[in-house]
Amino acid sequence: MGVDLLFQIGDKIVYPMHGAGVIEAIEEKEILGEKQQYYVMKMPVGNMQVMIPMAKVTNLGIREVIDTHDMENVLMILRHEESDLSTNWNRRYRMNMDKMRTGDIFEVAHVVRDLMRREREKGLSTGERKMLDNARQILLSELVLVKDMDQDQATDLLDQVVNS
Repeated sequence: MGVDLLFQIGDKIVYPMHGAGVIEAIEEKEILGEKQQYYVMKMPVGNMQVMIPMAKVTNLGIREVIDTHDMENVLMILRHEESDLSTNWNRRYRMNMDKMRTGDIFEVAHVVRDLMRREREKGLSTGERKMLDNARQILLSELVLVKDMDQDQATDLLDQVVNS
């Protein structure tokens, strides 16, 4: 059973809606009677391990982590003023969820920035609070890998940038 390798062991990748990690292994597993090959990804934030079916990598939107130049652009997004967000929390939630699903780190940065500022100014609903936590984890996981720092350093940098 041969599957073309898009990524190699040691590659830093992003799994949309989950975050960034490093491919630690490629394993074959039998699940529900079907053998498949999986990338085993270790995530630096939360210390989780995720198995990604190799045959579905392109459909899942898996991508390589961004470079340091693009990360500087992400940090610039976090520094700028928030965009005009709808005051209707339901519409705002749907718009932010659509941004999160893209897997685009720049869109995730917009969500983090806007929700962190809204939380500080007006507070967030429970759903938006959960979305902010998830978006922050995704952003932090990529920041850790791109900047080669630990989770605490990345958290401090993120808070400093958003609150500047």
